[in-house]
Amino acid sequence: MNKYDIVKKIEDFAPLETQESWDSCGWGIDKDEIDVHKILFALTITDDVVAQARKNDCDMIISHHPLFYVPLEYRDINIYSAHTNLDRAEGGTTDTIIKKLGFKKSRNEDFVRIVELINPISAEELKKKLQVISQNLRYVNNLGKNEIKSIGFCAGSGAEFIDKYEVDAFVTGDLKFHTALDSKQIVFDIGHFESEIFAPELLKEITQVGNMGVIAYEKSPFI
Repeated sequence: MNKYDIVKKIEDFAPLETQESWDSCGWGIDKDEIDVHKILFALTITDDVVAQARKNDCDMIISHHPLFYVPLEYRDINIYSAHTNLDRAEGGTTDTIIKKLGFKKSRNEDFVRIVELINPISAEELKKKLQVISQNLRYVNNLGKNEIKSIGFCAGSGAEFIDKYEVDAFVTGDLKFHTALDSKQIVFDIGHFESEIFAPELLKEITQVGNMGVIAYEKSPFI
């Protein structure tokens, strides 16, 4: 299958020009051969993921997290990444979490998605829902709130958006101490990995490669 046709489907869904200025989306390695026969979809390109690609006879890796520097030992395989452009896209990374949790998005706020609930839920109910995708979540509730009518979501490291939107709870990853200490909202840190682990499945769905695609086995570095 033509690798440029595959990539076009991703870029139609999540245009490269929508990535952040600091990001490195697109081709990491673009080898001479146009056709690829098997693709490994991954969250992050690591030595283990590259080894999985070779073991499965994959000649291309499509990842969410890009490599800002490509090691020499990776240069025998095509590498393509869709990162902040996929986060920003309609139906992208954050929207996928919301769908997996059974919520319905109310509106987009760039990287942040807002869910307005018809029937409010308790903080404990939301915690239980989030534990389905993250067993090691942390949360803060400095004001002792309980009723949740609105939730902000941002996959990955979205701590910078906390308290910028009038929502009762905010769900993201990579929550830092002082951000947690100062927050006036209920904030759930489900982990960077857990908030984005559905990205490989999403990329495979976008590219419609069927049996040509393999999902990498990955786990959080945190135990």
